[in-house]
Amino acid sequence: MATRSKQTPARPRRSMRVRSGDEVQIISGKDRGKRGKVLRVEPGKQRLYVEGLNMVKRHMRAQTGGGGRGEDTRAGVIEREGPVHVSNVMLIDPSEGRPTRVGIVREDGRRQRVTKLSSTRID
Repeated sequence: MATRSKQTPARPRRSMRVRSGDEVQIISGKDRGKRGKVLRVEPGKQRLYVEGLNMVKRHMRAQTGGGGRGEDTRAGVIEREGPVHVSNVMLIDPSEGRPTRVGIVREDGRRQRVTKLSSTRID
């Protein structure tokens, strides 16, 4: 019997309504109520990385530089952003400055993101 891979199963592709560069607010978890800018989005896992939030510690071994000169580039305990599920964040409305849900409106065959709070276009 063939062994099954430990990777997560492929989910149907669904576009995320939050993109990198957007300002979001965390609505649940240890950083609830904090705001930050989205650095990176992983649509396949429905996760995103928010600048300065959900910080995790990573223990890194000393690595030498590409030339083999013995330079320690990153060693020790390093803090960096961890992933946050997209359901735990809300987009900040640019005009109101408050958290809002995001809707999609089609104009001339293109998808436009719209805030539900004030109906302003995001893109």
